[in-house]
Amino acid sequence: MKLEYTPDDLLPLSGIQHFLFCRRQWALIYVEMQWKENVLTAEGRILHQRVDDPFFTETRNGVIIARSVPVASYRLGLSGVCDVVEFTPSPPAPLSQGEEDVKLPNRAGLYLPTPVEYKRGKPKREPMDEAQLCAQAMCLEEMLSTHIPLGYLYYGQTHHREKVEFTSELRALVMEMSAEMHQYFQRGHTLRVKPSKACRSCSLEEVCLPVLQKKVIMASKYIRQQVESA
Repeated sequence: MKLEYTPDDLLPLSGIQHFLFCRRQWALIYVEMQWKENVLTAEGRILHQRVDDPFFTETRNGVIIARSVPVASYRLGLSGVCDVVEFTPSPPAPLSQGEEDVKLPNRAGLYLPTPVEYKRGKPKREPMDEAQLCAQAMCLEEMLSTHIPLGYLYYGQTHHREKVEFTSELRALVMEMSAEMHQYFQRGHTLRVKPSKACRSCSLEEVCLPVLQKKVIMASKYIRQQVESA
């Protein structure tokens, strides 16, 4: 893993969710530039169209709510957009912890940043959504020179926010996946298919062809089989 990536090296941050869902799906999208929409991805796109308005910033009970916030981390080699970042006024000293406070342009006082990511479905068993949110927080930390302890995932199906604590284990997962994504991208490598139940909900099933790919065998094995059966 590089100590620091360049602007030309940056990969889409949202890809980390695809990568944890299926490395082959990630490679088809980001290495081979293939995409196909289904009902699930269309619902997610519409949800984000409602959320993402870069020109809309509001304040509720003193909390500044910024939408479509661009972020990047040269340490992770990722860039993307936060759906929402909430900036909560820091308590006055000596109650303030200090290390999490940031100053905003043209705003008095100090604030605590908290990323919020919107998802169409419901919480998943695997930490793919949590890793994407944590990657956003790590980008914000690098940009704002701060520490962000937690964020929230809002699910459209449950209409509920889930708190996500950015533990050392989750941060390590983000760093490991980011490094692995860069390795595959530099090699232009698309992994072989590993069919699973998740294939049925994947919009790229017709591109991936998991059933046909599963039957593909190495040329050397095919020749050996032909020789042995002759």
